[in-house]
Parts: sequence; structure tokens; C-alpha cells
Amino acid sequence: MLSVLIVNWNTRDLLRACLRSIFQFAPKREFEVIVVDNNSHDGSAEMVETEFPTADFPNLTLIRSGGNLGYAKGNNLAFAAAKGDLLLTLNPDTEFLDHALEQACQELESRPEAGALSIRQIGTQGETQRSIRGFPTVPRLAWEMLGGTKLFPNSDQYFLRRLNYDQAQWVPQPMATFTLLRRSALEQIGDPKAPFDERFPIFFNDVDLMYRLHMANLPCWYTPTARVLHHGGEGTKQVRKSMIWESHRSLLTYLRKHAGTGLASFGLFILTPLVLAAAFVRAKGYHAGFRP
Repeated sequence: MLSVLIVNWNTRDLLRACLRSIFQFAPKREFEVIVVDNNSHDGSAEMVETEFPTADFPNLTLIRSGGNLGYAKGNNLAFAAAKGDLLLTLNPDTEFLDHALEQACQELESRPEAGALSIRQIGTQGETQRSIRGFPTVPRLAWEMLGGTKLFPNSDQYFLRRLNYDQAQWVPQPMATFTLLRRSALEQIGDPKAPFDERFPIFFNDVDLMYRLHMANLPCWYTPTARVLHHGGEGTKQVRKSMIWESHRSLLTYLRKHAGTGLASFGLFILTPLVLAAAFVRAKGYHAGFRP
């Protein structure tokens, strides 16, 4: 069984299009759709109840979270309710154009060594979006900030600017916009009903999850032949300044969790003020970031 898990906040019209596309191109297997609405004020939850009634869509469940819990906690609510052996994290600003859902499921099932699968994300002009990065480390970020990847492009191990998106391959960490996960893989790294670390409320929870799968030798496979339309960042655009600060703080939280000790720990001490300064410049001022 496939569980499609969507966390929504104030993207009613995009959520409507996303849900319609799921049911238009429904997978050829038992599936459920779970929408967690993070207390939207644009009528998102009411739209789901009115336009996708239980009588007509018995495999669609709406969970009202009661507040803006963030992405990680909202997803954990969905995972706790999910029944599938395959679990898909899907952003509400996506649409399926064909039967990519079933194709992705079959692809992951054909690769028992994989813990997860990602597919090609395309923009509204048909362009392939750069949706995959390497795992952030103190040396990689320092090298990037020092301009090392501009001088030596082949040394880019974080932004992966030269990744060939036309080639099927093992990849480090895709965006959680569309990430198909195997329940049995999640069971090997923790609780499959709460796989996201809630210390990362908005950003880097997906990076942390993929890193834990990677360290358990349960890597992610990327296939370019399945695709999903991604409008991109429609939730976070609503509170841009807050999200800039949240992303930079979450990066530091991730590095503190995974950087280790010794030189890496010392490097993080040096890197921290630079990351916070970058947040200040990008946001044009200070912001407390996400607060539930």
C-alpha cells in the first residue's frame, strides 16, 4: 500500500490541483492520501472537506493540526496515521502530469537495496529543477564560502552543480518535495511513525533523515524518467524573512548534530558567526525565525 503524505499551510489552490492530479493519475495499487493542515487561514481545510468529501474519496484523510506545527511535526502526524509500506512525502505545490506515482513505486520496489527514491522535478516552464544536494559538512561549506568551487568546479560536493539530472543514479539527499520512502528502511533508523527530527521544524529535517538512511546503507535512488511539476516554495515565500533565518539556524543545528568532534567541531565554532551574518544580510535584518 502507498501512503501519500501532504503537509499544507495556506496553499489552498495549489493543494486542490495537487489532490486532483493524484486522483486523476491514481496508482494501480491500494493507496491513501493524508493531508495535514497546519491551521491555514485561507480555507484550505474547508476546501478539502467540501471538494473531496469522504463519501466520494474514502481514501483521503484530513488532519487539522490545531496550529502551525511546522513541517517536521506536521509530517510526523501524517506518518503516525499512515498504513502504507511505501510512504511519500509530497509538497502541496506539486502536480502529477502522468502516472509517475505508480512508476516511482515500481522503480523503488525493483531496487531492494534502496531506502528511498526521488524523481525529476520540473518547473512551470518545463525546466528540470536542481533538487539534489550533497550532505553539508563544515569543510564543504567552508570551501564553498572561500570560493573553492568557483576555482575548482569538480570539487563541488554540496550544491552538486554538475549533477547530470538526465542520468539514473544514487544520490545523497533530494528535496522532500517528492521523496518516496520504504517503511522497512525507516524501521531500521528509528520510529517509522515519527521519522523526522522535530529539532528541525522547517528545514534540514529531510537532510537529517536522508543522512541517517545513508549511514544505515539505505541510499536514495534517483530516476529521471518519472517526473512531477513543482511550483516551488509557495509556503515559505509567505514569510520569507523568517524562513531565511530558520534555514540558517537549522543548518547550524544539523552541523552540531552530525559534525563530530575535533577539527570539525572547531571549524563549526568559526563557521557559526559567518552563517548567522549571511542570514542577516540575506534577510536584510534580524528575525526570530519559526515559532509554533
